[in-house]
Amino acid sequence: MRKKGRKAFWHNIKFKYKLTIINENTLEEVVGIHVSKLNGLSVLIFTCTVIFIIAALIIAFTPLRNYLPGYMNSEVREMVVANALRADSLRQALEKQNMYIMNIQDIFSGKIKADTVQSIDSLTNLRAEQLMERTKEEEEFRQQYEQKERYNLRAIDTGNAVAGLVFFKPVNGVMDMNFDPEKKHYGIDVITGPNANVLAVLDGTVIMAAYTIDDGYVIQIQHSQNFISIYKHCGSLMKQPGDKVKGGDVIALVGKSKEKPSGHYLHFELWHRGTPINPEKYVVF
Repeated sequence: MRKKGRKAFWHNIKFKYKLTIINENTLEEVVGIHVSKLNGLSVLIFTCTVIFIIAALIIAFTPLRNYLPGYMNSEVREMVVANALRADSLRQALEKQNMYIMNIQDIFSGKIKADTVQSIDSLTNLRAEQLMERTKEEEEFRQQYEQKERYNLRAIDTGNAVAGLVFFKPVNGVMDMNFDPEKKHYGIDVITGPNANVLAVLDGTVIMAAYTIDDGYVIQIQHSQNFISIYKHCGSLMKQPGDKVKGGDVIALVGKSKEKPSGHYLHFELWHRGTPINPEKYVVF
């Protein structure tokens, strides 16, 4: 019975029908085609395959691939980094301009004498703490935003050294000092709020977690491809040497330091093969 059923099925699917086009006036056969269900199914599968291949080629070799997650090309990513750096530079320039205007207003109002020994730069430093004060609404907004953006990925793939690596932002905050090896400043400073979470930028192993006099609590993590990340001026540590961490894990809390007007900031360094590198090339702050 099974054999008969199979034979009947294949006979049915292979049975050929004749499709004929006839001239209505002369009843003459113009075109006659013999087709079967198997032929129709084969043509349908072939057509779908060709359409799929064409669509895949269009997406792979045209700018449409930039709209797919994970397929943003290096040019667009470089533009994102450049815009982020440009916005940070504009913010710093605006702050300096605001502080300069406030100092001029104090001179005109008589609060500061024109023959004072204080320079504009020293007055600007005094104004920094006043400008960094947060309102209640700003503080609530920052807390809500940090909770939402806590585990957001920031991936920049700009070279073979970081191929396949996804970098997390170590802390949410405002850039204060950039990477400047000539001044022996081998990392960046990010001003943030008190007890802000410090996140591991990559998967790795904690190789140091200790307290130092100059830098407070310091934690170092060894990552793959010979990367080492260093987090200084922490208030407390959440990990110990030998602990395995994942990118985005909370490893410490930001502490308080007298070096900054705001009092709370993180100094972050990124080293590769024993050489300090600019973290802004790999992490979008």
